[in-house]
Amino acid sequence: MEGKCELCGREKELTFHHLIPKSQHKNKWFKKTYTREEMNEGINICKDDCHREIHKLINEKEMGRSFNTIKKLLNHHKIKKYIKYIKTQ
Repeated sequence: MEGKCELCGREKELTFHHLIPKSQHKNKWFKKTYTREEMNEGINICKDDCHREIHKLINEKEMGRSFNTIKKLLNHHKIKKYIKYIKTQ
């Protein structure tokens, strides 16, 4: 699917990114803390750039616990630096 990336704003091929990674959905803490709907929330981001970089910069448990909204993700210091860089590409 083509469209505008919700992180960098570029027109690219997109993929769906779970804000709480699917690998954490069976974890007891996540199951007690979030509804199924909340765990399935996500954003459409660049398949080959932003998606890969998010997973490289933040481990999945930390992502699910501390960076599980677009606002929180955009405020992560390494993601901010990456977005600033990728917008120039």
